[in-house]
Amino acid sequence: MNAHLLYPQIGKVIASTGSREFPRMLHNLIQAHLTIDATQIRQSCSNDASVIHETVFTSERRPQAEFSDPSRLHLIRRKGDSRYEIQVLRAGSAYGFSAHERSRLDDISPLLLPMLEKHAHALRPATERNAPESLAERFLERIAQSGLKLSARECQVCLGLLAGQTAPEQAEHLQLKVNTVESYLRRAAIKLGISGRHSLMRWMYTE
Repeated sequence: MNAHLLYPQIGKVIASTGSREFPRMLHNLIQAHLTIDATQIRQSCSNDASVIHETVFTSERRPQAEFSDPSRLHLIRRKGDSRYEIQVLRAGSAYGFSAHERSRLDDISPLLLPMLEKHAHALRPATERNAPESLAERFLERIAQSGLKLSARECQVCLGLLAGQTAPEQAEHLQLKVNTVESYLRRAAIKLGISGRHSLMRWMYTE
C-alpha cells in the first residue's frame, strides 16, 4: 500500500483509541493490507476473563454463521497480567492466508498490538490509569525515557507525523516552508536514530 495513504490511516486509529470507533478504524487499517472478512480484538486477564471482546465485519450484512469455519491469523502480546489479541478472519477454509499475507500482517504487528493496548488503557477508569493519555504526553514520555533532547519544533513535526499529517500540511499549519519542516524532521530522525515515518511509528509504540 502507498505509504502516503498508510500514515493518515494510522493517525486515525491512534486518534480513535478509547472510543467506539477504534475497532472499525483498526479493521480498516488491516484491510488496507489484506483482504479480510472480519477483525476480532480481545484483552483478557490472567484469570482468562475478557475485558474487551469485539468483532468488526467488513460487510455489516454478513451473517456471523458464515464464520463457522474461517481461516484465521493471530497476533498476541502479553504484558503484566494482560493478554492482547488481534485475529483477522476470512470466511471459508478454502480461502486461507498465504505466506506473503502472513508476512504483511507481521510487518505491521509492532504497531497494531500497542495500539490495542493503548485503547484498552484508555477505557479504564481514570483513577486506575497511571500512564499518559494523549499522543503528545506519550511522545514526551518516550523522549524522557530515551534521555534525548528535541527542540520544540522537532517535537511538533514528529507529533504531526504521528497524527497522520504530511509535511506540506504541517508547513501550512505551522506557517513554515516545506523544506524547513523536512529539515526539522531530518534533525529529529538523527537524534532518535530512525530512518523515516515507519521507523518513527515503531519507535513510538514499541518497547
